[in-house]
This record gives sequence, C-alpha cells and structure tokens, in this order.
Amino acid sequence: MERLCGVDEAGRGPLCGPVVAAAVILDPARPIVGLADSKKLSEKRRVALAAEIREKALAWCVAEASVEEIDRLNILHASMLAMQRAVAGLKPAPTRAQVDGNRCPQLAVPCEAIVKGDALVPEISAASILAKTARDAQLLELDRKYPQYGLAGHKGYPTPAHLAALRAHGACEIYRKSFGPVHDVIANPPLWTDEDCT
Repeated sequence: MERLCGVDEAGRGPLCGPVVAAAVILDPARPIVGLADSKKLSEKRRVALAAEIREKALAWCVAEASVEEIDRLNILHASMLAMQRAVAGLKPAPTRAQVDGNRCPQLAVPCEAIVKGDALVPEISAASILAKTARDAQLLELDRKYPQYGLAGHKGYPTPAHLAALRAHGACEIYRKSFGPVHDVIANPPLWTDEDCT
C-alpha cells in the first residue's frame, strides 16, 4: 500500500525561534475537508484543522531545527534537517514524499519537490497547517517569556515594530545571530535599555 507523506516547514523568514517542519500521511478512509495553504486560512480555521489532522491522519510528526543549528548550518540546511526529522518520525513510515517548494531534503524514500505544493497537494497542505500552528504556539510561549519584543503580534518576522524592539532591547538567546538585522544589533548594541531607566 502506498503511503504518501506531505512535508512543509514554517519559520524560515523570522529573526528568532526554531524552524519547524511537519510531515503528514493522510488516511483515505478519514477525509479532512478544507485543507489549503496555511497562509490562506484564518488562525481559528488553522487551529481547528490542525486538531482534525492530528486526530484523523494515518501518521503525523512535527520536528524542528534549533536557533543554534540555523546559525551553524544556515536557514536552508536547517529547514532540510527539520524536514528529515519530521519524515523520520512517521509511524508507519511513508513509501514516498512530496515537499513544498523547489528542493528536497535527503530522505530514505523517493521525494518530489512541488512549487506551491501547499495549495495543490492535500498532504502538503496538512503539513503546512501543522508546522504553522506548532510554530505560532511556540512564539506565543516565547512572547510570555520575552514580552518586550511583541512576538505574539509579528511571530518573529522583521516588521518595523519588531526591528524597533530589537534595537531597543538588544538580541537575547532566542535570536538567529546569522540573520542580518540581528547581527547588526549585536555588532551595535543599544547604549541603554528601558530596564536601565527604571
């Protein structure tokens, strides 16, 4: 029996936190209605679908590559590593894989890269939804720990507000030091922070 797994990642562009990947094998006997590119869905719909995917999929796995791995390997290779970990975590194992984008990680099964696959292949859509919701949940946790950066709002992406907060407070350990804006702040740290003024 063929078991196709869809693979996608979330969090390549943000300045902080891990990059998260998911792999999903859907169960033909338990269809899930409404699968689509996670970026096209509302947050509420993504969360509801993620719960349904975890319940109904034949297999699913969420994995990540750490900030340290991103800085050591670069973001592309760290993304591939997270994808490898997600596929390796599937039980039962897939017989082949389809990955969103134009590059495949090295896997133990045949793999095909599909540009815009998260909108075209239900398995990749499901992986996209799991990766995005898992990473968003991580950023909400980090926001509670580091409220000064406003992570709950921008999810770590380099918005003007995030860049301003980064310049004001400096880069703590959750930041990707190899990313330009973070590297610049580390090279030119703030002369003082809000904490110094209280």
